[in-house]
Amino acid sequence: MKIDDLDLLYGANEHQAAEIEANDKTIDYETDTNLTYGQFIKIANGLNLVSEFYDVAAACSVSESGICAVALGSTIDDAVEKIMDSDPINFISATILLSQEPDINCAKYLKEANFIVAPSFSKSVKDLMMQKQIHFLEIKTPLKDYKKYLSEDIINTPLGTIKQAPNLSELNKDTFKVVSKEKPTVEQIEDAVFAWKVVKHIKSQGIVIAKDLKTSSVAAAINPASIEYVLDNSCEMTKDAILASDMPISAREVEILSQGRIGLIIVPSANSDVVKTADKYSISLITTGITNILY
Repeated sequence: MKIDDLDLLYGANEHQAAEIEANDKTIDYETDTNLTYGQFIKIANGLNLVSEFYDVAAACSVSESGICAVALGSTIDDAVEKIMDSDPINFISATILLSQEPDINCAKYLKEANFIVAPSFSKSVKDLMMQKQIHFLEIKTPLKDYKKYLSEDIINTPLGTIKQAPNLSELNKDTFKVVSKEKPTVEQIEDAVFAWKVVKHIKSQGIVIAKDLKTSSVAAAINPASIEYVLDNSCEMTKDAILASDMPISAREVEILSQGRIGLIIVPSANSDVVKTADKYSISLITTGITNILY
């Protein structure tokens, strides 16, 4: 069914009525079921991230708490395996967003509690999902054009209506700088760019650990313990991995990251103490000159 035929089951809570209507920034899509307010929010958050990787095989899992895992793969099947490995618990009931059409093997990983979003589905995959009672949404608008449809953020409050332009930030070669003595490898830079694109879409003040184009831990920096949280959550996968933070970090936090054997840190900015500490532990340090705080 298309948007004109959709009825939102309910809002953020079951006692709240909700509705959806098309506007001049609505992409073309079809779904096989009516959705809730929360499901649309999850899908939009996931699409905002997956659209960053429209030209490669990318997969993203999203739960009520936000982005769970993101990965790029040699195939879309490989990317799905990676996000399942990265966060197997949340994967069980997550909304799964893909940058490419899934194949039968990919669909076999999914369960009834999953909801899948992709640019297209073959008849055989749709038939399998119907058998497994897995609902889906098919994006008809090319993902490469997705950012053209991003509209201003609008929040109505008793204080007034707040509006802001969509976040279209991109890494800039003039502000993207290696500020440490330890120079990153080509592979580390690829992972750093990947991690930065992921952390851009984490609410709020995101922190990500990634390696080999796969996240091993994703968190919102809601308190000073977030660095420890992502390290603990990544376990042994922190060795030579990338940490991306959407906020500057302290020299003490660099010391903590050195204990996890992080290989590269990418942050908006770094003071001299942070740079000196990174040099002390032979950690590569990149500054972007960009923050992407989301609320």
